[in-house]
Amino acid sequence: MPEKDKSEKKSATEVIEEALERQGKEKYVLKLYITGMTRRSQEALRNIKKIIQENFGDNYELEVIDIYQQPSLAKRDQIIAVPTLIKKLPVPLRRIIGNLSQEDRIILGLDLKPKPPPHTKKKS
Repeated sequence: MPEKDKSEKKSATEVIEEALERQGKEKYVLKLYITGMTRRSQEALRNIKKIIQENFGDNYELEVIDIYQQPSLAKRDQIIAVPTLIKKLPVPLRRIIGNLSQEDRIILGLDLKPKPPPHTKKKS
């Protein structure tokens, strides 16, 4: 009987294990649409930077797009309100509109998976 070819279908367990392994290595690609340097835009930028730096370390790319300077990008991504944060990768695409001040809402709404907290040793 011939040996199993690696190109054959993987078991569900193997697929899940591989997905979990990749999960921590995926880079998040985010776009933040703002309107100039208004107070609301600055607040949204400050909030999202704080959230992603605390939760994702260097595992992200954040592109800030001013719709006054690049209206064609806003049209292409169908931006109807600002500030708007879009998670492009990993899929699925997600959007959040507002000042981005509620960390739980951002993480849940964008289906982000924060890095696990460092292990702490218990004192005996």
